[in-house]
Amino acid sequence: MLRVLYLVHDLSDPAVRRRVLMLRAGGAEVTLAGFRRGENRLAAVEGVAPVELGATQDARFAQRLAAVARAGATLRQRLAGMARPDVILARNLEMLALAGRAQGIFGGAVPVAYECLDIHRLLTGKGVASRGLRAAERHFARKAGLLVTSSPAFVEHYFKPLSGVRAPVHLVENRVLELDGPAGDLPPRAKQAGEPWRIGWFGAIRCRRSLDLLAAFTRRMEGRFEVILRGRPARSEFDDFDGLVAREPFIRFEGPYRNPEDLAAIYGDVDLAWAIDFFEEGLNSAWLLPNRLYEGCRHGALPIVLGGTETARLAGLRGIGIALRDARLETLVTRFSAFDGDSYRALHAALARLGPKPWIHDRADCAAFVQRLAALRAPAAEPAPVPSLLASKVDCHDH
Repeated sequence: MLRVLYLVHDLSDPAVRRRVLMLRAGGAEVTLAGFRRGENRLAAVEGVAPVELGATQDARFAQRLAAVARAGATLRQRLAGMARPDVILARNLEMLALAGRAQGIFGGAVPVAYECLDIHRLLTGKGVASRGLRAAERHFARKAGLLVTSSPAFVEHYFKPLSGVRAPVHLVENRVLELDGPAGDLPPRAKQAGEPWRIGWFGAIRCRRSLDLLAAFTRRMEGRFEVILRGRPARSEFDDFDGLVAREPFIRFEGPYRNPEDLAAIYGDVDLAWAIDFFEEGLNSAWLLPNRLYEGCRHGALPIVLGGTETARLAGLRGIGIALRDARLETLVTRFSAFDGDSYRALHAALARLGPKPWIHDRADCAAFVQRLAALRAPAAEPAPVPSLLASKVDCHDH
């Protein structure tokens, strides 16, 4: 069984939970280590007790760097007694830095895979800070045997032209986990006359511009459309998230959910899925393929996408969804003014024809991912536990 040490920047991130489930379903034994950032008990994975490396805060970059430095100084102690992993999977740049430290602790020969599912705007700029971060990424990735990412646009627009990371690329899209395959095709949807159309915005709720646009839109449409929010609000991006939502007559927040267990229920309660993000406008938000695209399509909620983005490109290739040519309120109002049951049924039929398979990862997909990680291994002697601090006084140097 492949032993994977998974180093993560946020233990409370539901996407981390999904990756751990994927690795375990593919036949790997997973040790999870990382930072705690807020509380989300629904992100906990049964049977996995994480090794906590400290606490970090959202949108506090300097604080995160200091926390990583402290974790690096105590990593040997925290990993003491752990069996030598076959592969280290490092999620995000700060964890890639710690992966080099862990390599040294385990003898230097453990292969590393770098998982990067978002490109922070600081990595893409022309200033001193951006050049420094890219130099750090190149340095820490120089021994990485694999780059795991979720969108071809990340490779095209960042990794090839800018990053300097030269590891082979393995694409793992943000598909829904259905380990035993799809239970069935998309069920037909029925809509009662006069019932409002519901837009679901689920997952990481971090885009103030989206919230403002949806608030203005639902008010303009005078109740014909409602917005349901679920997931984890990035409260650092909103002056008063709860107050903003409370003041909107046609928007409500219904808390966190479990992924993938609750997806069928929450998407079954909406008609459309908001798959637009302005958080890193023109950069990450234009390049990503968000979880909500796959989740909505798998469960029959039509995606609303923005033209010129990778999300719109994929939706267009598959002939699905509703594309907006721009993000102006008038564009949104015009597109949906004449939206009715016939419009919805035609669009839903196009989505249903694709079936669920393009939107899911099954057990075979999980096994293929674990096999790709396993291919990084070089023949090695029988793994040994990490020596404890009491048993070794040898200093560990970065690699």
